Amino acid sequence: MSKQVEETQAYKDKQNLQWVGKPVKRIDGPEKVTGEQKYKTDYNYPNMVWGKVLRAKYPFAKIKSIDTTKAEAHPDVVCVLTHKDIPGFNGFGIVTPDQPVLCENVVRCTGDAVALVGAETLEAAESALELIEVDYEVLDPVTDAEKAMVQGAPKLHPDGNIHSHVSIRNGDIDKGFEEADYIFENTFYSPRQMHAFIETEGGWGMLKPDGSLMIQCPAQYGHRDKLQIARALALNPERIHVYSSPNGGGFGGKDEITVQIHLALLAHNISGRPVKIHLSREESVLAGIKRHPFKVTVKTGATKDGSLVANKVCAIADTGAYASLGGAVTALAIEHASGPYKIPNVDMEGFCVYTNNGIAGAFRGFGVNQVCTGIETHIDMLAEKTGLDPVEIRKKNAYRQGDVSSLGHVVKSSVGTIETLEKAEQCDLWKNRDLYKSQVSEPWKKRGVAIATSFHGVGMGLGSPDYGAATMELLEDGRFKVGVAIEEIGTGNGTVYAQVAAECLKCSLDHIIVVQGDTTKTLDSGTISASRSTYTGGRAIATAAPNMINLLSETAAEILDVPKSEIELANNKLMVAGDESQFVTYKQICEILLDKRKSTRVEGHFYLPKEKEELRNSGGAPHHLYGYMTHVVMVEVDTLTGQTDVLKVVAIPDAGKVLNPQGLEGQSEGGAVMGIGYTLYEDVLIEDGMHKTKNFADYIIPTIRETPEIVTIPVESNEETGPFGAKGIAEVVMIPIIPAIMAAIHDATGARINRLPATPERIYHAMQATKKPSLISR
Repeated sequence: MSKQVEETQAYKDKQNLQWVGKPVKRIDGPEKVTGEQKYKTDYNYPNMVWGKVLRAKYPFAKIKSIDTTKAEAHPDVVCVLTHKDIPGFNGFGIVTPDQPVLCENVVRCTGDAVALVGAETLEAAESALELIEVDYEVLDPVTDAEKAMVQGAPKLHPDGNIHSHVSIRNGDIDKGFEEADYIFENTFYSPRQMHAFIETEGGWGMLKPDGSLMIQCPAQYGHRDKLQIARALALNPERIHVYSSPNGGGFGGKDEITVQIHLALLAHNISGRPVKIHLSREESVLAGIKRHPFKVTVKTGATKDGSLVANKVCAIADTGAYASLGGAVTALAIEHASGPYKIPNVDMEGFCVYTNNGIAGAFRGFGVNQVCTGIETHIDMLAEKTGLDPVEIRKKNAYRQGDVSSLGHVVKSSVGTIETLEKAEQCDLWKNRDLYKSQVSEPWKKRGVAIATSFHGVGMGLGSPDYGAATMELLEDGRFKVGVAIEEIGTGNGTVYAQVAAECLKCSLDHIIVVQGDTTKTLDSGTISASRSTYTGGRAIATAAPNMINLLSETAAEILDVPKSEIELANNKLMVAGDESQFVTYKQICEILLDKRKSTRVEGHFYLPKEKEELRNSGGAPHHLYGYMTHVVMVEVDTLTGQTDVLKVVAIPDAGKVLNPQGLEGQSEGGAVMGIGYTLYEDVLIEDGMHKTKNFADYIIPTIRETPEIVTIPVESNEETGPFGAKGIAEVVMIPIIPAIMAAIHDATGARINRLPATPERIYHAMQATKKPSLISR
């Protein structure tokens, strides 16, 4: 065991915890509840320039010419920029930088940026956009991902339309199906979901008098954004300061560059004046990234005793015009396509395909949402065919820590699947499901109760850098400033960071100041995505804490004139062990350190644990850490219309040690509601490359009326490497609820839904299809 892990373990082993595991109120709660919290897009300044982006008129077209003469002549226009004004690399993208900052020769979707305008007023900027003349040669858009893969389809990128292909094979798939008594095969279709965060993409920037560039923009990885800005503007990244927190919601939708480079370009051309861009909801719908629509064909083999013996999967993801994180999304989907089970024979492959259908990228669940329905549906079909209990089948096939997964690797980290299933089996909704199902609100309505389980990787997986870092600084007033770059995007991670720091330093929570999302004051600690925020930030703080404790103890020992080994931390002070009368405060220690011109700041660094060997052609599998989840769901279906309501949800997450129960409940409830929206309502409609969905007027998301009773029952499978035993949970909380709702609809009506969202029309037609035709005699 490494020294870093031992240090973290030492804190975890202390049973008398004051802050960790307690329902601590969010440190940012009062400001957010009262509306006093200022987000980056809330700020306006005197002498501010308003920026607007000219978007492409067509989903696929060549650009023959761009004429900005009329726009530049507008009396209130400060500047107009095109691709010619980009001093560095005209492209961005987290993995593959294939998206133009400003398009030069071709547009590939209607969200593409063609030109930028800076003007004295927002109205003037909007008027100037209409004065820019772009001559297009319109091309036929490629809108079907499967057809885009066929030889002879128009190429959207020089290397063709297949951005990536991943595959995972284990065992002998043909032998597995030969051994199977039952084989189930279905194709599932998933929708293009919108992040629907409250704060749309936006921010502001300014070129400061010293020549440094300041960008304030809500994002999910400010340090990486800084590098992408520097590359496009040919600047020293150390001269770029990015402030990316707090966010008015992220869910993955702000992981990629949104307006940061556009802000930087305008600010660089308007020296000394602040520049603001804030997308309208309509523009956010058009240009913002969405969840990948998938087509997933699943073939599963099982024996009469309920053992899963084979699983074959083919998934096709529509990544839209540019890669963004599409390859990683597809890879993670395939890694999770067989669920948290030990299926000996699997053959799974995924294709990430370019089309002209907007842009798809990171979204909570990261591809697992789209594939989890296959294996879970087939397990329910197996239970129905054999008469076996659906919970028992899952328990029979679920792997435990130390078992070999379907991927063929030994799972070394904590696994809570079976414990979550046992909790589900014991919960009131499942035990009394027949009673609940009989209590319909109207005679023509039917109720169903179902269960599903799933999992989700924590961290970036193999093939990607994944590290954590934190700083701790003792301030003159005796408080500690804890710096973690990982942004606050609504999850409350700053509160967890304060809890971990206070627990490690044995001080009050109000003695901790947390700084997040500021590249000038924090070390690069990676992205807030991949369910890694709590694990990474918490462990980084726990790794920095021993360095701070060592500094404090050495200084206290000098002051109290005792050996360092006799110094212990307790209640905002350091004291001689066993003698509370001999103590020194943190404030006194800071005074001594400053008098001696010694630093009061320490750092902590670590690398997230990874497996030693990547599965060939897998794109980064397997992960070392996973979070696990089981959902039990009750729905009520109107058999006359197909309208479906989710009435009750029991959410059973395995997050390792729960650092903040309130925070876990918030994630659990938010994830459940987002999963309900994905399953029943949400879909961004695009036809022939043009958005039919324009804004929230024609995009349905769940409201408080559609929010059911949600009961959260956590399972704590202690993760040895995590801070106090914790691991990530943010994404898995919205995954198994999807197949659980689909199964509950089947339990209520006998109809199976394979295409989401499960709208009333689709459910109604599926119910009609289950009815046997009858002859009518005259």
